[in-house]
Amino acid sequence: MRIACCIWALSGSEVETLRQVRDLGFDCVDIQPAHQRTLEARLLAQELALPVSCLGASFALPAGAALDHAIESRRELAIDHVRSTIEHGADIGAETVYVIPSMDAGPEAMDRFRDSLARLAASAAERDIKLAIEHFPGTALPTASETLEFIHSAGQDNLYLLYDSGHIQISGEDPATAIANAGDRLGYVHLDDNDGVNDLHWSLLEGVMTLESLVETLRALDAIGYQGALSLELSPALAKPAKALSESRDVLLRARHRAWLPGQTRSP
Repeated sequence: MRIACCIWALSGSEVETLRQVRDLGFDCVDIQPAHQRTLEARLLAQELALPVSCLGASFALPAGAALDHAIESRRELAIDHVRSTIEHGADIGAETVYVIPSMDAGPEAMDRFRDSLARLAASAAERDIKLAIEHFPGTALPTASETLEFIHSAGQDNLYLLYDSGHIQISGEDPATAIANAGDRLGYVHLDDNDGVNDLHWSLLEGVMTLESLVETLRALDAIGYQGALSLELSPALAKPAKALSESRDVLLRARHRAWLPGQTRSP
């Protein structure tokens, strides 16, 4: 089990953050488009054996640009940004690039979003990178089930779901069911906790998540043969983000151990 850290939870320079992530015991990192643009950061990540598991392409999207925008030039601006992020991901060995849905759930906007992602999925496939969509409450795709339905409707082999445990808690979906329904369309996993209402990105088990629900989530991931990283996406607004990351990593390791106690059958 590889455990990743979304490095934007930590403050300081990128070099300091990478060293801190390694000291905390993580295996890989989630980054934003501005990260690993310098040779120093890239070489340090290699030295520390911290590969990039995922890259968030919706960060730093140009003002006024959107993948579903009705004005073609603003839509193309968003496509160019995501494509550039995919190219950057390919340069640094990222496994997955993801986007967040826009706000407009109207049929015309969704058609434009689908067309944009079809082009980007093809670009990502050429570079051996998975393109994923994160289900996101309050957007045009607020649930995992609706996001999966959209993914299937797009008809693209290289389009996946990014599963977020905090968002699942807000939408009220059953984690194991959502994961089972995703199957081989599950591209990446973010883990965080909240109060079931707000997207707070708390430490694991600080909100409505229980150890038992986390164990069941891990068993569901194993049942579908998920091989990607499990990434902790905690808020930089937490009082002690580094401590929260360390404790959440420990919780995840404990849950993994409990998931396969004697008497449990592990899938091949």
